[in-house]
Amino acid sequence: PQTFYEINDEGNKIHYDTTSKSIKSGILYTNNGFWDTYKTVYPLFSLFLREKYEEILEGILNSYKEAGFLPKWLSPDERGLMPGTLIDAVIADAAVKGIKLELMPDFLNAMIKSATTQSKSKKYGRQGALEYLKYGYVPSNFSESVNHTLDYAYSDYCISKVADVLGMKEVSQYYADQSLNYKNIFDKEYKFMRAKDVNGQFRTDFSPISWGKDYAEGSAWQSSFAVYQDFNGLISIFGGKEAFTEKLINLCNQEPIFDVGGYGYEIHEMSEMAAVDFGQLAISNQPSFHYPFLFNYIGKPEMAQPLIKNLLTQCFNASYRAYPGDEDNGSMAGWYIFNALGFYPVTPGSGEYVIGMPLIKEAHLKLSSGNILTIRTNKNKPQHQFIHEIYLKDKRYQKLYFTHNELMEGGEIFFELGTVPHPKKYQKSDLPFSLSK
Repeated sequence: PQTFYEINDEGNKIHYDTTSKSIKSGILYTNNGFWDTYKTVYPLFSLFLREKYEEILEGILNSYKEAGFLPKWLSPDERGLMPGTLIDAVIADAAVKGIKLELMPDFLNAMIKSATTQSKSKKYGRQGALEYLKYGYVPSNFSESVNHTLDYAYSDYCISKVADVLGMKEVSQYYADQSLNYKNIFDKEYKFMRAKDVNGQFRTDFSPISWGKDYAEGSAWQSSFAVYQDFNGLISIFGGKEAFTEKLINLCNQEPIFDVGGYGYEIHEMSEMAAVDFGQLAISNQPSFHYPFLFNYIGKPEMAQPLIKNLLTQCFNASYRAYPGDEDNGSMAGWYIFNALGFYPVTPGSGEYVIGMPLIKEAHLKLSSGNILTIRTNKNKPQHQFIHEIYLKDKRYQKLYFTHNELMEGGEIFFELGTVPHPKKYQKSDLPFSLSK
């Protein structure tokens, strides 16, 4: 994010309002696409740069006051790019972490407006907002309707979390229930998220490797697991953990093939997925960032650990190639930093970081709380691709996630690595957050 304000002769912060084309008082930020950055950039800020996060939130609220809708992609004014209104996740993550709580009543009103009002301009708010409310999904006459539906369902969860923080239980429950709308587009036969028309019929010409049309920068493979708020529910409609495990194995172990589909030509995201050759796990683009961690939700983190280590070591390097795909507003750098440390915020708004596989040998993190978090690993060599044991503050740690509060307290996380997997039996309370129990 870039500052878009100045200090005038009187020492006051002022900015240029691109909607009214006039000078306004206060903070503004620009050049940020929330479709990318909600996943990594802002969770990093919550750990290390809380004051900057607070200032950006002030700027976001100014954007809302001037445009009438929360921003989606500022550059320098609203571009309306990408599906969803994922600024909602930036707000919800701040709310559950106690960041800028005094702004949350205004933000909740802004979030609900985007969820219930159809803007006259396609740049603002939710495309197909009224149709989503009517059918429980965005119908296929809207481009990228699958991603819109899944992102709106996740945003509904984010609204629920902000309402919960504000003590508005009925509002919270309403949007929590609405966040289960992802189930409305799940095809139990193919086990993919698929586009439906207004009559509730799936599109007939379906191929799981066809990009575009109903999907944003991907195919059904890259778009069908964006159920951050309810992975247990997703596992259930798949038919259980065994069926879900088989789907993930198939996702990773097949060829990285694609059909240009609705794009009509090969876009760079297709080329990059094929180049890294991790099956349909396109770590080269944001929709796949959470894919390795899906194994944690079935209690099999040992299947994720070597995958994460190989992604870190094979897809990122210090040469001119650097990243496996678009860095996109800091999002991919943020992914690398989180995963090198050994955890990742799969569900912003939950206050949790799912444990992955550390790459670093030792790190000392100066947190926004003023505390120091030390992360150390033992036997961190290429052949050590599994976590044998985890210790938090010298106590054996069984859960598959850390909470934000645990990290902000500082102390030490110690990872004992090994050369073979160490499967364990996990209680439900050991698994990461999911709405469905």
